[in-house]
Amino acid sequence: MFSELVALFHGNGDFMSIIIHILAILMIIFLVLPFHEWAHAWVASLLGDTSIKYRGRLSLNPLSHIDYMGALCLLLFGFGWAKPVPINERNFKNPKVGMGIVALAGPVANVVAALVGGFVFFSVAFLAPKFLMTTFGSYVGMFLQYYIVINCSLAVFNLLPIPPLDGSKILFAFLPDKWVYKFYQYERVFTTVLFVLIIVGVLDIPLMYLQSFLLDFVNTVCSFPFKLILGV
Repeated sequence: MFSELVALFHGNGDFMSIIIHILAILMIIFLVLPFHEWAHAWVASLLGDTSIKYRGRLSLNPLSHIDYMGALCLLLFGFGWAKPVPINERNFKNPKVGMGIVALAGPVANVVAALVGGFVFFSVAFLAPKFLMTTFGSYVGMFLQYYIVINCSLAVFNLLPIPPLDGSKILFAFLPDKWVYKFYQYERVFTTVLFVLIIVGVLDIPLMYLQSFLLDFVNTVCSFPFKLILGV
């Protein structure tokens, strides 16, 4: 069903597709990126970093989290960032493991956001399929598609084990301290390399493969209850 509806939605015209894509990105910027950063802050607080409370990051207020350059890059180039949550890892019982868990919370937040979007999409698709065949309904479906895809893309991208992405901190939890120190020592170099890889497009194929896998997961999980109940 999902693939058939994709073909339908993309027949609505390039202009509306662009507008709806922009609206989906704006929703990501003002709702999901703050949720992503809040998840980092919340988990850090749970693990013992009490300083988080005084930094104004245990909030879903977009103004507490938005990085305007990162938001602009997300709008223009498809990848972006929010203000990193400052975390004092010395407050954790095990700093490396604690940072790894805190880092994982961000991509998990994006997966949760994608699952919410997927559940809304399949609720409409199974319970009101004729609505999706209307002009306005097709725009709603397209918006939900973009929202789900962008969240999956952000989750996969952030899991790359390259500093300063969340995936690097997850990797560090399993590496010897001397290796972690070397990574931090050359973090700016890794960041520059990451931008070059993005611009050149080297990461496109592996990211698309992983994103496709995550999209299939979201599709399966969100459609399963309706298929079970309706016997589809």
